[in-house]
Amino acid sequence: MSFNRRKFISLSALTAGTLGIGNQLFGANVYDTHNEQNLPKAIRELQSMKPGIVPIAVEERKQRIAKAQSLMEQEKLDAIFLEGTTSCFYFTGMHWGQSERTFGVVIPAKGALTYVCPKFEEDRARELILPVFGDEVRCWEEHESPYEIILGIIKDKGVVHHKIGMEERVRFFIANGVKKIATGFEVVDATPITAGCRMIKSKAEIALMQKANDVTIEAYKAAFTSIRAGMSQTELSNNITAAFHKLGFNGGASVQVGKYAALPHGSIVPQTIREGDVVMIDGGTSCEGYASDITRTIVVGKATQRQIDVWNLEKKAQDAAFAAIKIGAPCEQVDAAARAVIENGGFSKNYKLPGLPHRTGHGIGLEGHEWTNFVKGNKTPIAVGMCFSNEPTISIPGEFGIRLEDCVYIAEDGAHFFTKQSISIDQPFG
Repeated sequence: MSFNRRKFISLSALTAGTLGIGNQLFGANVYDTHNEQNLPKAIRELQSMKPGIVPIAVEERKQRIAKAQSLMEQEKLDAIFLEGTTSCFYFTGMHWGQSERTFGVVIPAKGALTYVCPKFEEDRARELILPVFGDEVRCWEEHESPYEIILGIIKDKGVVHHKIGMEERVRFFIANGVKKIATGFEVVDATPITAGCRMIKSKAEIALMQKANDVTIEAYKAAFTSIRAGMSQTELSNNITAAFHKLGFNGGASVQVGKYAALPHGSIVPQTIREGDVVMIDGGTSCEGYASDITRTIVVGKATQRQIDVWNLEKKAQDAAFAAIKIGAPCEQVDAAARAVIENGGFSKNYKLPGLPHRTGHGIGLEGHEWTNFVKGNKTPIAVGMCFSNEPTISIPGEFGIRLEDCVYIAEDGAHFFTKQSISIDQPFG
């Protein structure tokens, strides 16, 4: 589960109509270089982990486009339209973002990509486009309809099925604008295409996610040395952000203390760590856009037997979820396995509290939460290349919550953790 309010914040989303930057952030903490001398020694001594990163190659993006076109043929779509969001970056390597002006790309079932752009932005768009995928840019002036441009591209590329797919992040006013003028066409959801591609990660993608996870563990290890009774959650969160910065990455984490750890997405109430408190740290970073998402839960000082027992049950549930990950098995099987452990441990059923109030895991990749999920009712077969969080939470309102979260990838020989699991309530790192 990712940072408070559950969304990784893309810098491109913060400045509509301007260039995105690619790395995604947890929260709004900003690293202050002027205070570096005040950081704990373990953080000051961290070194950059940037060397050795291998970005996604152009050839792999070509393969993604070819797969999307193959899926379009299966789904009987003539084309799909994407705005300048994550899926656009996935296929083209281009960051743009969203504003009130329509910008995006048409991927036809056959042929090269074509971009749709406000005329005054054309020069900037051409700076960012990789011509190897298609260098055609069709522009619209401020008084003209971008929807006519989109439809015209699709018609020119060749119409067979009279079906146009809209990627799920395309905003309603654009999809509806095309629909109103696309007489004789059906405008449908393009998720079978985009998710059909993005849900299955390549070895190159998994390597970037591995780096993001490795960086997150190192940042946590360094920042955890600073935890003490009397410190605020903000100070600890800032130390984590500083650790990521020293490692060469943007990243951070939510910190929830005591009874507030029972709220899976945390609380806005300012918190101070006290002796005997449960402390839950949930966050991550990204590498070339590929996300990590890790939660560690500890007790400051001596844990009570109650805290130990619940922590151990949570670990047992996480282990059961991992053991249930089998290639070809339905995703819901993983949620059922974790939930059974927690319910058999005396907690409530069916998402009720105290107990496990949410799904056991979510898909992860270029976004912190993406397709598909470990959740009841999801019959999607687990397949090689899928990546998930494994995070069955135990929430006890008014008392505390325990969550252990590590992400997994599915290889030909089965499931693997990106990170070593916590060992015990006082040993958060394997």
